[in-house]
Amino acid sequence: MFDLNLNWFYTAISWVMKQWHALFSTFLDPAGGITWALSIVFLVITIRLLLFRLFVKQVKSQRAMQEIQPEIQKLRTQYGADKQGFSQAMMALQKERGVNPLAGCLPLLPQIPVFISLFHVLRRLTPDSVGMYSWSTELTQQAATAKLFGAPISSSFTMREPKLSSILGIPASLIDIRIVCVVLIVVMCCTTFFTQKQIQKRSGPVEGQAAMVQKLMLYGMPLSLLVSGFFFPVGVLVYWLVNNLWTLGQQFYILRKMPPPGSPGALSKAAADKPAIDPKALAPKPGAKPVRPKAGRPATAPAPADAGPSAAGSIDGTPAADGGPRSSGTSAGSGGGGRPGPGSSAGSTGPANRGKRKRR
Repeated sequence: MFDLNLNWFYTAISWVMKQWHALFSTFLDPAGGITWALSIVFLVITIRLLLFRLFVKQVKSQRAMQEIQPEIQKLRTQYGADKQGFSQAMMALQKERGVNPLAGCLPLLPQIPVFISLFHVLRRLTPDSVGMYSWSTELTQQAATAKLFGAPISSSFTMREPKLSSILGIPASLIDIRIVCVVLIVVMCCTTFFTQKQIQKRSGPVEGQAAMVQKLMLYGMPLSLLVSGFFFPVGVLVYWLVNNLWTLGQQFYILRKMPPPGSPGALSKAAADKPAIDPKALAPKPGAKPVRPKAGRPATAPAPADAGPSAAGSIDGTPAADGGPRSSGTSAGSGGGGRPGPGSSAGSTGPANRGKRKRR
């Protein structure tokens, strides 16, 4: 029942491989192992290109989670042993910042049925098979007998009857099959390890349970593939290896374009993004006189108030408020306020020493 429900997916994956096989068959042997290996390689490329937008969303979600980590630590300190309150506060914070914790799983989920479909198709592929999953009988026979480094792409390290007899009747050597499988398994496990290391570098430093999960994935996935790889067909091993290489290259590109916050790459990128100041732009143009800033001038006292004659001076010669004598030498008979003339009468008012010179 489960196999029947996924037949449409098996057919879709087989159809993509058939299209790439038809393209490469125009200049390569249709029954050659390199032709089918390239079909599997470009199946990976097709799937990963379709999932690239989801991968970018995954990276952005991880960056957003890293940015709110200080606030999550404050919430953890605030709520202490109240796990329910902490969980609700953290969910509210994630909703406020637009962070989706499930976005990190988006690129992985669609790849699982692709892997299962390819594994199912190649496992059922034998030299005695008739046309299946949109393949004609001729195309099925070509795929079943295609050899990569002497090992049919449908063969695996451990095979049971009757598939073992049909694979060896191609003819094919069991020793060659196992050597190719062991080499692919080792390379697959190594690339998986480096992929997980790169994922940790992309995710940035984590603590607590997340650090334990990362460590488990770092060592657990290669070890699990080391065991299960002996049951994978050669074509599936090629698929996993190419998928790992694509992931390494894709993450290398993302790490350069979007380095983790606080990492040396992020600091150097921020420094590189600053606009550089060209010293030549600050220099004067040829023939122009350099402009030098003027030296600062000392502060001067404000100008004194008007010292001219004012009504403040009293008619009897009282000095003004600034201490200087006021001219009020008007004659007794005149009402003007000008300077006293030479013929002023002796009865004119003014200071006692006004008009007198010091004699020696």
